[in-house]
Amino acid sequence: MANRYALRMDLPQSFAIIDVFTGQPAVVRQKVMVGMSPREANAMLDQMNVRDVRRRERAERKD
Repeated sequence: MANRYALRMDLPQSFAIIDVFTGQPAVVRQKVMVGMSPREANAMLDQMNVRDVRRRERAERKD
């Protein structure tokens, strides 16, 4: 299953998490995922992709 989210470097040492389906920055709890440190962005990216895979797997089982 393809990852829904990816990193994009905005400035040196400043990253955004992008929804690869829309090309737009991701939003979590009303916070736009931009201006993040590399460490913070990678940790959040992993969490978001794991949650998305689980959500899609549950949706497939319901069909």
